[in-house]
Amino acid sequence: MTAKARFFIRCGIAGALEKMLVLNCSIKLLTLEKMLKSHFPESLKDFRAYQRLLEEHDVINWDQVFQIQGLQSEVCDVSNAVANSKQLGVKLTSFKAVQFSPHSALPDTNALKGSSPRLTYLNIADADLLNRTWSRGGNEQCLRYIVKLISCFPSVCVRDDKGNPVSWSLTDQFATMCHGYTLPEHRRKGYSQLVALTLARKLRSRGFPCQGNVLDDNTASISLLKNVRAEFLPCRFHRLILTPAAFSG
Repeated sequence: MTAKARFFIRCGIAGALEKMLVLNCSIKLLTLEKMLKSHFPESLKDFRAYQRLLEEHDVINWDQVFQIQGLQSEVCDVSNAVANSKQLGVKLTSFKAVQFSPHSALPDTNALKGSSPRLTYLNIADADLLNRTWSRGGNEQCLRYIVKLISCFPSVCVRDDKGNPVSWSLTDQFATMCHGYTLPEHRRKGYSQLVALTLARKLRSRGFPCQGNVLDDNTASISLLKNVRAEFLPCRFHRLILTPAAFSG
């Protein structure tokens, strides 16, 4: 995907793209940014902008495997139509979209006041562990992706007495809290809830939205989200992976 495509997807500015408005004034840009943030993630739902994106011939390289993410069912319809016309394979995964409440209180952290276990953040040295425990990981491409996330975006983790991560969550390039995981032997200790709420607070303090997504059959995570008063949004989060025939074998 080209820089132009990344720009359009990152901005998600429906009306601006639809009407072809170009804002050069820094004050107007800041005002627009504030408006979009206040309605995030709903402000990403501009169907015409996405359709226009696919119609631009110099935006997407259709000869490579790529991923599309969106918050409305029309994303799936348009993507499937384009995929059929270009003989692309499509793999769809749909999630519940959630937003963290600003009123959620952190759990008791007195047990983490000492040297072990301790609440901290991830570093690049932890990337291999995350790659091995991620359901879609286990390869060099995913490892590079995780390294980029750790290097560029906020994260939170709990470390044991040897300094190894036992529970963690990251932020991806779409300001989504993701890759939350707790090692099996350290579950039912409240670490997942602590990590999620701490990361949400960190994101909020930096002006980021606090949102994520969860699979319908992930009952443990859904229960955790309900316990921390996360809001389940009416829209769903869709992830489509489009694969050219040359790579499908």
